[in-house]
Amino acid sequence: MASLLVQVGKYKEVEQFLSEMEIQGILLDNPEVFSCIIQGFVCEGNLEKAILIYEKARQRCISPSLSCYRVLLDSLVRIKKTQVALGVCTDMVEMGFDLGDDEKAAFENVVGLLCWQGKVLEARNLVKKFVASDFRPSDEVLYRITRGYCEKKDFEDLLSFFFEIKSPPNVFSGNKIIHSLCKNFGSESACLYLRELECTGFKPDEITFGILISWSCREGNLRSAFIYMSELLFSGLKPDLHSYNALISAMLKEGLWENGQGILAEMVERGTEPNLSTFRILLAGYCKARQFEEAKKIVLEMERCGFIQLSPVDDLLCKIFSFLGFNDSAIRLKRDNNVGVSKTEFFDTLGNGLYLDTDVDEYEKTLTEVLEKSILPDFNLFIVKECKNRDLKAVLRLTAEMDRWGQELTSVGLMGLLKSHCKSNSRIKPIIDVWKRRPDMIAQLEADTLNLLVQAYSKNRLTSCGIGTLNEMIRMDVRIEKETYSALINSLCKIGNLSDLVGCWDRARKDGWVPGLLDFKSLISCLCKKGELKQVVVLLETMLVSYPHSRLDILNIFLERLSEAGFPAIGRVLAKELTSLGFSLDQKAYELLIIGLCKENTVSIAINMLDDMMAMSMVPCIDVCLLLIPTLCKIGRYETAIALKEIGTTKLSSSSRRVYGALMKGFFTTGKVREALALLEDMLSKGLSLDAEIYNLLIQGHCKAKNFEKVRELLGVMLRKDLSLSISSYGKLVRLMCREGRSLQALHLKDIMLRNSKSHDSVIYNILIFYIFRSGNCFLVGKILDELLPDNVTYNFLVYRFSQCKDFSSSTYYLFTMIRREFRPSNRSLNAVISHLCDTGQLEKALEVSREMEFRGWIHNSAVQNAIVECFISYGKLQEAECFLNRMVEKSLIPKHVDYNNIIKQFCQSGRWLKAMDLINIMLKQGNIPNASSYDFVIQCCCNYKKLEEALDLHTEMLDRCLKPSITTCDKLVSSLCREGQMKEAERVLMSILEMGEIPSKDAYCSMLNRYRYENDLEKASETMRAMQQSGYELDFETQWSLISKLSDTSLENNNNNNNSNKGFLSGLLSKSGFSRASIP
Repeated sequence: MASLLVQVGKYKEVEQFLSEMEIQGILLDNPEVFSCIIQGFVCEGNLEKAILIYEKARQRCISPSLSCYRVLLDSLVRIKKTQVALGVCTDMVEMGFDLGDDEKAAFENVVGLLCWQGKVLEARNLVKKFVASDFRPSDEVLYRITRGYCEKKDFEDLLSFFFEIKSPPNVFSGNKIIHSLCKNFGSESACLYLRELECTGFKPDEITFGILISWSCREGNLRSAFIYMSELLFSGLKPDLHSYNALISAMLKEGLWENGQGILAEMVERGTEPNLSTFRILLAGYCKARQFEEAKKIVLEMERCGFIQLSPVDDLLCKIFSFLGFNDSAIRLKRDNNVGVSKTEFFDTLGNGLYLDTDVDEYEKTLTEVLEKSILPDFNLFIVKECKNRDLKAVLRLTAEMDRWGQELTSVGLMGLLKSHCKSNSRIKPIIDVWKRRPDMIAQLEADTLNLLVQAYSKNRLTSCGIGTLNEMIRMDVRIEKETYSALINSLCKIGNLSDLVGCWDRARKDGWVPGLLDFKSLISCLCKKGELKQVVVLLETMLVSYPHSRLDILNIFLERLSEAGFPAIGRVLAKELTSLGFSLDQKAYELLIIGLCKENTVSIAINMLDDMMAMSMVPCIDVCLLLIPTLCKIGRYETAIALKEIGTTKLSSSSRRVYGALMKGFFTTGKVREALALLEDMLSKGLSLDAEIYNLLIQGHCKAKNFEKVRELLGVMLRKDLSLSISSYGKLVRLMCREGRSLQALHLKDIMLRNSKSHDSVIYNILIFYIFRSGNCFLVGKILDELLPDNVTYNFLVYRFSQCKDFSSSTYYLFTMIRREFRPSNRSLNAVISHLCDTGQLEKALEVSREMEFRGWIHNSAVQNAIVECFISYGKLQEAECFLNRMVEKSLIPKHVDYNNIIKQFCQSGRWLKAMDLINIMLKQGNIPNASSYDFVIQCCCNYKKLEEALDLHTEMLDRCLKPSITTCDKLVSSLCREGQMKEAERVLMSILEMGEIPSKDAYCSMLNRYRYENDLEKASETMRAMQQSGYELDFETQWSLISKLSDTSLENNNNNNNSNKGFLSGLLSKSGFSRASIP
């Protein structure tokens, strides 16, 4: 019962049902049912109920399915129910399941949530349990743990964690640790920690050494920086550009300008090209050392590398100072004239004393700043700069590089990244990756940025991310733009996530959001498809009030979407209601309703609406005319059909030919050939040329009238005019030819069709094969097959039709051929062949077909399973039959609504009541209720084997399912219960017969009466006799007298104490025993 309620999505009802069962002391222990209930409540957005059911299941030591765990964890993480998520995730890990990728992703999300909320110890313990279950934590999990510990600056505990789980960090996590150590405790501490980290199996890369080099340079420890560079090179790694820049900056800052060119040369030699920052560092260093000639060489090198363009008139020094950020007029290079106090700071190549005419302190400060900022790469600044340049490729490259350097986006960098991506059509994955690692930064973002983020998520259909961000915005009381609601609701409509859609829409309405016309179309389409008609009406009311000047457009959209979703009748009722309130429908509204009603085959209402429409002098559109003209002909309303034709040819003259065609089709369909031909003459008289569509209609009409000569004449005209015969016309013509014994002409027609066809070759052959078979000319099929490579449809035709012709060898051959060509046979084809093989004793051949299907994971339909099992049973191979059925279950090859009723009976007749019960349970699980006969056989079989508890359970189940047990079954059950002394149960079974309006058999009464006599329960015996009498049964004299004898002593004693002492002994005795005075002779 619980399974059936779950299958139809009645989760609240099944919860109530289980509660009632618990009150009666019956506890459900089915993991599948609990899993479905939990997932159902989660999908409905009722997470509290889902958690309650989950906790109830765990209290009973029931483990939900993996998919259930995943769905529950995803929802808990999304709404940040941290402690509950931790408990559920711990259960999932400790259960020892073989976790798939989706479950591991859910585990990662829980770890991420714990770390984000600062609960690193809980995350660590969870990961340790994960490792203890023989799983290896992913790099993402280790990164989140690492980041959590780095924020706490607890590096010793982090190291012990890596030793405990015996999993080293990857370079991203390792570099994050080294960067954090350098930042907080200096490069020397980081280096010592690195040695310990290597003991866990961590392998540093060039970036690891680059971080140490950069921080050493920043600390002024050039010696250590060069030691790290040597170790890097010794390890066979290639130094990073930023490492070279750091060394050059530090050396130039210390005045070691002579070595600058040497490092640059080595850098180029090792294959690392300098960037603009490298040249800027060199220029700043040379200018600081007053080596302007060297600086000029650098400018020329920059031109050679394509970073700048120089003109012959350019002053190189001005270019240098400008590039370094100085004002052109702020710095002048002057020669010292040796007048007064010497101002010489340096000498040129000619020995002239030179000095800078500027604010030297400001000059030195600016150059030092350039050098210091270049030592340690600041990726946030780089990203902001590239975002301004709108170079998204560079932004993505820098974001990836930043991760390797152990750095993180600041709020400024994050806003730049978000805005650059959200405003463009670029990929959103980089945003998701950043967001997963830094969800805490949401509080630092501006409202505009957050709105852009939700819109970008929505555009990429990442609605769960969008809803999560929206919930955070609501929590922080951030202004949500209407465009944000529109984007998210539109995305939810496209995905079809109803619970999230309704929740988001409710929130949007509270914020005063009203959909625009485009949003309205998307929203109403989704609601109609999901059958949420109540919400549809609410939406319509909102739109009509909000857009009073667009009411007709809104109503037409509403009617169109309702019709598309299959609810035109509801649209008509609402339209009628609006009309009664003074709202007038336009022509388009009528047309939409008519088209929708026709699609739903409610033609009579559609025609009534057409009558209303024409009464108001409205001209139906061409689509309405084409739809209704043939229908009007079918119901005999030729005058209205002709009137529509007149409208179509006069007021819709551009579609005259199509309207004539529709009426012609109507005439031919109803056998009005003369009227159709008259219509043809009318067309010709009005100068309308006949196109391929009209010719095809004529051919189909004459085929229906079986006028082959006329058809052949029309076909000749079409061929001369090079007009194509439609597939529909071809099918009707082939059928006519085959019926009239013209199969060879059908073969010739096929050749004509193939010459003109470009994409329907297989269809042409299949139609021909179908009608050739129906004509009984099976010998021609071989000739046709020589010309084509059959497809799935062809093979199914061959298998089934050869079986119909009793050519089972060909049928079986083509079945095996299509399976080996990976075409899946239809159920009809399989049933035909398997049934024949089993009926003719070719069980091994049938099993060979089954094995081929098993190998491909194809479901065995009920008929196939029944045929094979019945064949096994007929040979007495009951064990093999059971093994076959067990294999179907193990490999999930059982169809929905499987029917085992026939073999349940046969298993019972063979005494296999346990297997019969198992088959009943499988049928129920697959959504099919066994018939009463199946239950009857199993109950009777259980009675034979004295399994009365099982028999009673089945009997109760029958009654619960409103199935009526047979009288034979009830007799058997009552008799068995009486034999075992279970009289209360026997009475209950007897009462159930009476409640069904049936009369228990005499044998059932006698069984009970005999047992009561045996137990000397005279009162019950008397009641039973009265009940028998009321049911119209008479006891034989021997039974009566036996009962009277047993009652004699009791009756005499009662008689003596009775006030009515005048009654005779026999009379009183029989009266007490259930017989009236009238019945005593």
